[in-house]
Amino acid sequence: MTQDTIRLTTAQAIIGYLANQFIEIDGEEMRLCGGGFGIFGHGNVTCLGEALYDHRDVLPLYRGQNEQSMGFAAAAYSKQWLRQRFMFCTASAGPGTANLLTSAALAHANRLPMLMLCGDIFITRLPDPVLQQLEHYGNPTLGVNDAFKAVTRFWDRITHPAQIIQSLPAAIATMLDPADCGPAFLGLPQDVQGWAYDYPVEMFAKKIHRIRRQAPDVAEIAEAVAILECAERPVIIAGGGVQYSRATAELTAFAEAHQIPVIETISGRANLLNDHPLNIGPVGVTGSDSANAVAEKADVILAIGTRMQDFTTGSWTAFDKSARIISLNAARHDAAKHLSLPVVGDAKLGIKALATALEGYSAPAEWTKLAQDKRKVWNDYVADNVAYGNGPNSYAQAIGVVNALCDPRDRVVTASGGLPAEVTANWRTLSLGTVDVEFGFSCMGYEIAGGWGARIAQCEREPDNDTIVLVGDGAYLLMNSDIYSSVLSQKKLITLVLDNGGFAVINKLQNNTGNESFNNLIVDCPTVAEPFAVDFEAHAASMGAIAETVDSPADLGEAFKRAKASERTYVICMKVAAHDAWTDQGHAWWEVGTPHVTDNPKVRAAHEEQESTRAKQRKGV
Repeated sequence: MTQDTIRLTTAQAIIGYLANQFIEIDGEEMRLCGGGFGIFGHGNVTCLGEALYDHRDVLPLYRGQNEQSMGFAAAAYSKQWLRQRFMFCTASAGPGTANLLTSAALAHANRLPMLMLCGDIFITRLPDPVLQQLEHYGNPTLGVNDAFKAVTRFWDRITHPAQIIQSLPAAIATMLDPADCGPAFLGLPQDVQGWAYDYPVEMFAKKIHRIRRQAPDVAEIAEAVAILECAERPVIIAGGGVQYSRATAELTAFAEAHQIPVIETISGRANLLNDHPLNIGPVGVTGSDSANAVAEKADVILAIGTRMQDFTTGSWTAFDKSARIISLNAARHDAAKHLSLPVVGDAKLGIKALATALEGYSAPAEWTKLAQDKRKVWNDYVADNVAYGNGPNSYAQAIGVVNALCDPRDRVVTASGGLPAEVTANWRTLSLGTVDVEFGFSCMGYEIAGGWGARIAQCEREPDNDTIVLVGDGAYLLMNSDIYSSVLSQKKLITLVLDNGGFAVINKLQNNTGNESFNNLIVDCPTVAEPFAVDFEAHAASMGAIAETVDSPADLGEAFKRAKASERTYVICMKVAAHDAWTDQGHAWWEVGTPHVTDNPKVRAAHEEQESTRAKQRKGV
């Protein structure tokens, strides 16, 4: 018997295989890979570029301006698609590939699929040392691409064309696995990319993928139910995994059936609508007084789809030490944290199993009412906090303007600095799954790049809605070139640049720990002789955006209306106060390292205050 084969280069086979992978979403088949982002160099243009050109109609390639921002865009794309689809990034050998390290780490921290197809040195070593090659005298196999082993879920270097028969399916299986989801990396040596091989024809047959749903163990469900049935003060912590499992309806139904208050993580924002009576608010360091008060008093905590990051748990001071934690998570690693009772499985199936077994239980009415009363107090605080005229221009006021004027299905994107805390605390969810606060890696520069990737995904399903980016001046200066990308690709963004004169939130942390302002705000940099502000309006306009500067939240509202009506990327700039315009309530303790020995009495006092709260910290594993 013979097997039908087709002779292709390694690069042609990789791209041909990707083009024939599909996924079923809500009964509709679509390509698993939405295309890619690419910057060509000598390490990927001649062979991979040739293959991509031949598939340009089915795998659109977006020209990036910076490899790191390409990775951010790919991560945001997969987040918008709830990890059901991904995009690839291709970069040249050497510095092009190295620029993807930060975005790979972001995708890894956030459990997001992203495929990296990156140039590598020649496997024959005949032309060594080649341009941009790092030589390791005692280990000639070691190179820049090996650095990605720490920030990927799947890593391989393709040293022979036949390898991809095994490696490509393994990479895709990893990216689609609910427990092991994360970025995949394929190092593609420049010679191997062009080598030919007789591949089995069936390798390129259309394949339809479906994301696995693992049912939880019956014994684990039974043990969890036994704990919940005895709960006098239960609370649900709803994380991003609820959305990735498409389990928001099940979460809502479960909470309503048992009258259990729900508090949300940063990634879990927009699991419930703002006005749902059981939505008690966001929890943790960037949370609300209402959610944190409930978390502190709870005797049983049902954590669903959350990795219990330090911002969620107040560095593990947010809960009573005697409280029992049940953790429902697709990943065993996350489910077993801090002596939790693990329930390993899919959130949707797990919630349904708990609901069936917990029939008849309802949280005590006085407990639920206490939580709801605290949420009403928090709502009043937020309403005042975002109102015009309550103080100098602030992030909160800008958030309030956008929240009041946006469409319920518009998507808001932010990351890093002070805006994640301000959005998490002050944003009032209008529609499920519409908030992307990147705080898994807290990565400056994600904002605009992530907005572009999110907008590409949004255009595939909800083209009439907008993606709204909130970015500070510091993160804008770090990475802004995808304003140009959005204009070039006609993927409109609405971007608010809120200028507080530097890295103001870190200046705030610096001051709160007793230190003097130093090297964060532009005016406090000793190497800056004459501080001045950037003309962000002119800068954005130079990249093709429509841009304007406003002086107040009221003017911002009118500008936002103009931005909504525009068909082109629109940038609105406004100065906000650096020192006295922060949301001053809702915070939990956060562990940061402070000097144990210092001659500065303010630093010593701040250290002692910081350490005084440590007694509340749960010492789990």
